[in-house]
Amino acid sequence: MMGTSFVSSVPLSTSGRDLRRVEGRRRGAVWCKAEGSTVEGKIQCRFPEVERIVAIGDLHGDLYATMRALRAANLITPDGNWIGGNTNLVQVGDVLDRGNQEIAILELLWSLKEEAQAQGGDVHMTLGNHELLNVALDFKFVSEGGFSDFQDAVFDDSTPMSDEVRSKFESLPENAKQRAVALRPGGDIAVRLADCNLVLQIGRNVFVHGGLTTKHVRAFGSIEAINERVRGWLLGKMPEPRWILRASESPVWMRDYSTYQRLFSASNTCKELEKTLNMMEADRMVVGHTPHEFGANCACGNQIWRIDTGMSFSYSGKPEVLEIKGDDVNVLTEKGSVRAALRSL
Repeated sequence: MMGTSFVSSVPLSTSGRDLRRVEGRRRGAVWCKAEGSTVEGKIQCRFPEVERIVAIGDLHGDLYATMRALRAANLITPDGNWIGGNTNLVQVGDVLDRGNQEIAILELLWSLKEEAQAQGGDVHMTLGNHELLNVALDFKFVSEGGFSDFQDAVFDDSTPMSDEVRSKFESLPENAKQRAVALRPGGDIAVRLADCNLVLQIGRNVFVHGGLTTKHVRAFGSIEAINERVRGWLLGKMPEPRWILRASESPVWMRDYSTYQRLFSASNTCKELEKTLNMMEADRMVVGHTPHEFGANCACGNQIWRIDTGMSFSYSGKPEVLEIKGDDVNVLTEKGSVRAALRSL
């Protein structure tokens, strides 16, 4: 396997799952198909309260760190099968870029979704800025393995693309065009990503990669409208939503809730967060995007949780996840559970 240096003391078996998935992909299966996808209709972005939620932050192509974090939450077996029962797993974006095992992680999460649903649970993926950058054919953060993973993608002059996308595509170096054909708007993987929301709400918990403000919701009227606008672009049916890709204050780029280690409830930032949560009838927001290598933590009176722990090989952070059971919120590490009060900043 490419990429991560494995730590032998952790009893995980990534090789079997990775090899099975690579072989499937080499035969033209798995990632290049979207059977079962709900691409023609609207997708649900608000879900009722569930017994247990586990949220995991940015993964950036590191399969081993991903599996370590999921094992810490007791969601998978050492070889990557779902044992989480009715737990709902939420991944808050940035599976792509930096690491060499992006496709293996995507296929792991897609597979776990099926297994979880069979047990009464679910797996939800939200979109990060790196997913959207890739669909925009911006590959400046892609690793060498991230290009070679697409070496079997087939394309020719008849591959459907808008004029704008075609112009970007033609300007790419040859080793990037195979990745581009799968990730372009309307491409095989972009279509699969179209089943992911930009903003997700489960009960009184809001999940978004960078953050959400009242301005975002008012501009579009609802999180459903935000999600459908992005989804239309991923499917190749609408123009690029530049407010998402280019604006530093967009839901996938903003860092207002994460830049400062400490955010006090009386601050303007926390007041804006509280207004947004009230608008959505929610108690807390969970975000990624900004690495907190000392671990997952909360601020603004525990209304914001920052769960990008920099766990990928690129950052050398900690594999941790957030566990939510109603009003009970804890950080799960490989050494055990940490009470929210000990991670409040």
